[in-house]
Amino acid sequence: MASQGLGREHSVQDLIAKSRDKKGKRFVEKLMPIVLVTIALISVLTTVGILFTLIFETFEFFQRVSITDYLFGTEWLPFSGSEPLFGVLPLVLGTLKIAVIAACVAVPLGIAAAIYLSEYATDKTRRIIKPVLEVLAGVPTIVYGFFALTFVTPMLQELIPSLKIFNALSPGIVVGIMILPMIASLSEDAMSSVPNSIREGALALGATKLEVSLKVVLPAALSGIIASVVLAVSRAIGETMIVSLAGGATPTFDLNVTGSIQTMTAYIVQVSSGDAGYGTTIYYSIYAVGFTLFIFTLIMNLLAQYISKRFREEY
Repeated sequence: MASQGLGREHSVQDLIAKSRDKKGKRFVEKLMPIVLVTIALISVLTTVGILFTLIFETFEFFQRVSITDYLFGTEWLPFSGSEPLFGVLPLVLGTLKIAVIAACVAVPLGIAAAIYLSEYATDKTRRIIKPVLEVLAGVPTIVYGFFALTFVTPMLQELIPSLKIFNALSPGIVVGIMILPMIASLSEDAMSSVPNSIREGALALGATKLEVSLKVVLPAALSGIIASVVLAVSRAIGETMIVSLAGGATPTFDLNVTGSIQTMTAYIVQVSSGDAGYGTTIYYSIYAVGFTLFIFTLIMNLLAQYISKRFREEY
């Protein structure tokens, strides 16, 4: 009888413990959605706050400068004492020079690296090369900037004597090296997701490995590859330190890549370093330029999403 009493006592204690555990789990289950929603709202509200700050300060800038002069002007001379000029096209063109040069470097090399990693490399080789590419992505951009200024530019000057110390070519090439891992990694993921049955079918029909890679796998993974390129170019448009150090601070409205330029991000760095007082037209101009840059990157991201949905292959 005593043993039965002890057994009942233990069973009651177990039931109480289980009940407490259930209450604790229920509390956690109710609490976690609140925590997760709060975190999500913080990120959304932060984005909205940044956007509204850009809009309000940009509106203040356009109270002082004509939007037509800003959008279509070909001279950017904000520090001119007599008559400042705020035509943004030289900054936009400088930014596009860097992005185009970077794309010319990164796209062919990145896609070639992705094809090798996806179709030719062994598992052991892939485990070695992919971390090396990821290390490139983790190098601070200021290091890339000094690399462009002290190594790439002198090397290019041996080939192009007319190349100035500050130019568009050198930082463009280095920005291309910086975004190369993004294209290679994302494109390789897209190619690896193509089913092996498609490869095997093409090989069974007599296609070579190169033909399978270029004519079967590449088109099948096209949406992921194009999206990776668009995102990488968007990253190049927003690059700051490399172009600030190696590109110069001379906004010019021409297609020359051997002379000094200034990009939108480089101008923001220049003014933010203390060249303009608070409340001046130059101060508000950094918000206008920042908003222009935001529009560029937003369009690129929307384009990447559209391309991914438009050309996605279903298997």
